[in-house]
Amino acid sequence: MINAAKSMGLNASVGDGHRLSFSDRFDAVFSNAALHWMTKPEEVISGVWSALKPGGRFVGEFGGAGNVAMIVGAIEQELADSGVSAKCPWFFPSTDQYTQLLTDAGFDVKRISLLPRPTTLPGDVGGWLRTFAQSYTNLLPESQRDGFIAAVVEKLRPLLYDGQGNWTADYVRLRFEAFKP
Repeated sequence: MINAAKSMGLNASVGDGHRLSFSDRFDAVFSNAALHWMTKPEEVISGVWSALKPGGRFVGEFGGAGNVAMIVGAIEQELADSGVSAKCPWFFPSTDQYTQLLTDAGFDVKRISLLPRPTTLPGDVGGWLRTFAQSYTNLLPESQRDGFIAAVVEKLRPLLYDGQGNWTADYVRLRFEAFKP
């Protein structure tokens, strides 16, 4: 994606959202499906604040409170049954929590909401687990991971499978728009 942006004449680079180093440079910062992976939101928001010019806008959508709750519950229950404790690797805030973080940093929050967005998966939930739940699966020896994923899939079958070949992830998105005065 970076190379594609550069080929269109855009200045693009890869960086850590916790350590933005821009100062009064942008009119807007936009994020889609990334902020829930950044578990130190105060650092991210502070970096965005610094990067924005006065009057700048911060807009985003990411996993919010309740996002993949059934999936996380099944994963953590299966791990607990195996004697492994785990902490959710994602940041899924409520609207009140994220509003407070934004306003504490100085932002004026114009809109913020949680949106349930059940999402049909391209295969079964096992593919989702292999792609997105590595923070959990890597707690187990490699030889146990396939069996663990199969057990989680079976726990989720009555919750997320429609019996006709369709699996649906229980996504909940937090969408917001905030301004730097």
